[in-house]
Amino acid sequence: MSDIAKVLIVGAGIGGLSAAIALRNAGVEVDIVEISPQAKVYHVGIVVQANCIRAMAQLGIADAAVAAGFPYKGLRICNQQGQVKAELSGAQLAGKQYPANLGLTRPALHQVLLDAVAESGANLRLGLTFSDIEQSANKVAVRFTDGTSGEYDLLVGADGVYSKVRTTVFGEQYKPRFTGQGVWRYNLPRPKDLLWSHMFEGKPGGKAGYTPLTEDSLYVLSVFEEPGNPFFAPDTLAAEFRKRLEGYGGLVPELREQITDNSQVVYRPLEALLMPAPWYRGRVLLIGDAAHATTPHMGQGAAQAVEDAVVLGELCGTADLSLEQVLDSFMERRFERCKFINEGSVQIGEWEQRPSADADFTGLMAQMINVVAQPI
Repeated sequence: MSDIAKVLIVGAGIGGLSAAIALRNAGVEVDIVEISPQAKVYHVGIVVQANCIRAMAQLGIADAAVAAGFPYKGLRICNQQGQVKAELSGAQLAGKQYPANLGLTRPALHQVLLDAVAESGANLRLGLTFSDIEQSANKVAVRFTDGTSGEYDLLVGADGVYSKVRTTVFGEQYKPRFTGQGVWRYNLPRPKDLLWSHMFEGKPGGKAGYTPLTEDSLYVLSVFEEPGNPFFAPDTLAAEFRKRLEGYGGLVPELREQITDNSQVVYRPLEALLMPAPWYRGRVLLIGDAAHATTPHMGQGAAQAVEDAVVLGELCGTADLSLEQVLDSFMERRFERCKFINEGSVQIGEWEQRPSADADFTGLMAQMINVVAQPI
């Protein structure tokens, strides 16, 4: 094992829970604190591509994730009317026993992660966060909001795009920026013959699509320009979503008419953040959205957080590595990959809002598939 024997993780989202599993697999003692008093997440769908499935396999949770979701064939990129322009499927990077693409609800993934964390022996405490962080040459001392305290070899900030760890340790200068678009999502029944994810281009300002989630469900989405980052009253959400789906072909008209329950519409503005390297200061390291929050245009947000966790666990489990060697190696393996995903995703959003003759969504997505197929 490295010099890192005890770790505190702040944040119990995808990145934090994955990191806890990876570190426990490496023999590291792990505490996790999560400010939310309940272990629950929005009921939305996520795209799990081949590199994420590979990373899950390395954590030992791929079987449970696949069982909870729906393996689909790949992505069909369509024009506005629904004619297929290209098909992208990727490779089975985790092995022939696993799919290349998986639809999954966010609550299902969260439960898979929670079950694995519980089995790992990591100590998860809900409704709690830190009140103070003090670093020394040998330890990072943490006081918690319940009055308790602890000492650790490393603190991992996995507390999201508005990371309190980031602002506490790195200052206020690194903040997410609104990219000009928002994402709308809604879960609906899946037609049994829907075996591909579909994305529709051609409407100025954004795109729409749908992806299988389970044997019985799919989610329909729209990524659309939202000038001024407006607030939408809760009782208007279904109508606003339907408005953004007007004019598309395929199954979109049929699905659009089923969006009627305002409470089931999930909307959020799209924000991006890429911290400059390094993502650590002393004995504090940022991972996931705390360091490299991206937009959903490449479907890689969750994947990059899980990959962060896998790499950190592998390095912490490597004999005779110092703290500095672990953190430097982590940055060498993660920065350029995450930078490509972050900048590529934002670029696609820019093309959607400001069409350009050199815009090449299909080409950039194919490049992404090749990049993430490389070893972590």
